[in-house]
Amino acid sequence: MPHFRSLLFDYWEQLYPGVPAKILENFLLTIEFYSDKKDVTGFQADWYKDAIVYSLYADLFNTDFTGLTQKLDYLNDLGINCIWLLPVLDSPMRDAGFDISDYKNIRSELLDKSGKTNDQNIFRQFLAAAHEKGIKVIFDISMNHTSDEHPWFVEACKSKDNPFRDYYIWSENVDLYKDARIIFKGIESSNWEKKGDEYYFHRFFNFQPDLNYKNPQVLLEICSVLLFWQNAGVDGFRADATPYIWKEEGTECENLLKTHLVVKFFRAILDYIKPGSLLLAEACQQPAQVVEYMGNGDECHAAYHFPLMPRIFKSIAMQSGKPIEETLSKAFTPELPASGQWFTFLRCHDELSLELVYVTEEERKYIHKQYCLKPEWNFRMGEGISARLSELMQRDERRILLAYSIILTLPGTPVIYYGDEFGKFNDEAYYNEMIRVTGKDDTRFLVRGKIDWEELSLNLQNPESFSSHIFTKLRLMLHIRNQHKTFGRGSIEFITLPGNERGNLLSFIRTYENEKWLIIHNMKATAADIKLPAIAENCVDIFSNTTPLTIDAYGFNWVKIR
Repeated sequence: MPHFRSLLFDYWEQLYPGVPAKILENFLLTIEFYSDKKDVTGFQADWYKDAIVYSLYADLFNTDFTGLTQKLDYLNDLGINCIWLLPVLDSPMRDAGFDISDYKNIRSELLDKSGKTNDQNIFRQFLAAAHEKGIKVIFDISMNHTSDEHPWFVEACKSKDNPFRDYYIWSENVDLYKDARIIFKGIESSNWEKKGDEYYFHRFFNFQPDLNYKNPQVLLEICSVLLFWQNAGVDGFRADATPYIWKEEGTECENLLKTHLVVKFFRAILDYIKPGSLLLAEACQQPAQVVEYMGNGDECHAAYHFPLMPRIFKSIAMQSGKPIEETLSKAFTPELPASGQWFTFLRCHDELSLELVYVTEEERKYIHKQYCLKPEWNFRMGEGISARLSELMQRDERRILLAYSIILTLPGTPVIYYGDEFGKFNDEAYYNEMIRVTGKDDTRFLVRGKIDWEELSLNLQNPESFSSHIFTKLRLMLHIRNQHKTFGRGSIEFITLPGNERGNLLSFIRTYENEKWLIIHNMKATAADIKLPAIAENCVDIFSNTTPLTIDAYGFNWVKIR
């Protein structure tokens, strides 16, 4: 703890030179009661490296947290050991909960859909039940902005001398930060919104004013939020919109040095009280920039590998593994610190994202043409596709399972989006309903929607159904992965199998300690003959228990090397 105290004071001086350190000292005195005194025997600091993460909206998954608790056995049986709760904090729900109006309360409708109680203990009971089954729980915290209904902003709007005014960024004109790009292109036309005779700054929707971290009180407020939920039992946080936290005139207001200092401060404050709480960076950037958010093991523990996701789709469309190999080459994806980890996924929770931050214009056009099969799937003027995995793959279970096999065997911690495990389709009724509620034509609502558990149960009981085929085969893959730490922790070496030099077979060896696996993916729409390398001769595929000589169209083999 003394080490973390000194770090905190060092970061404070760099962030706020001239601001009395006594302010930080007083804050640290107020949080001492959070210190964890429990036995940590068997505690594993890097548990996230062995996780299989399932992301969900609690209400859309199963009504509320009571309903979610009832489905923990379903998730446990599937092979999930970490739940990522998409936004759960108090919100007017104009941006699916990313517009937070109270950082220290769970939304009442998630506690009890009937509205009869606002008992916050229901959430803690869910946490306890998940932990009892060995399932970690992380959730989103938007650290860059709040809802315009947050009490801080409501107060800030009352007068210019209100103490909360400086919690946000105000200007008399829109010339400030003019180099900051508009993230929701096609939805928002400016990063400024007028309120009274001034404008406030926002990087996302106009009802989400950005916080002003140049005010040290903002930093301490968000730290108190993190510690509050850490103490409640939450195992980690997805730090939403991390790169935009600090703003400086004359810059793009992304990835600034002081943004990294703020993240270091968050990490140190969490470790000061209880090490092991995951801090996951949501940084939509190139890997060389994203890896900087892990620092030297002193910032975030993990981050999303955003460029890998679209290039998996590109590879499947091209019927070649080359885009994946190039993306994971050392020239493109840097080495991580020892504690670092990539989180990998098939689409972010809402879309197949094609931001030009991490794909080229040529790649964006190609992937968009291949996968945006309906006009209403278009999001952000071609920089995203709002469609579920099964829709993107034209409900072809072979390609769906191929995509899963790729993501489960490449380095990193895989994330499964709720419903994709059984091939859930786009929900047009929910999309149309949310347009009426929010007043925004946000096509990401297509990929949300509720799970019909009665219908799903019938489908899973029918071994011939589309849902059952995907669920059963994915479940098997997840359970195999859970039994072998190689997939979450091991190194990767891409190889070319004899006679297959054109890249149609994505082949690699995963190694961890004394274990090796040969993984083969057929990216082609036709079957192929294969010849195993000498290191794997006479070894067998774990699914068929035979030595593979041919591989089906869009097929895959996981070969354990003896």
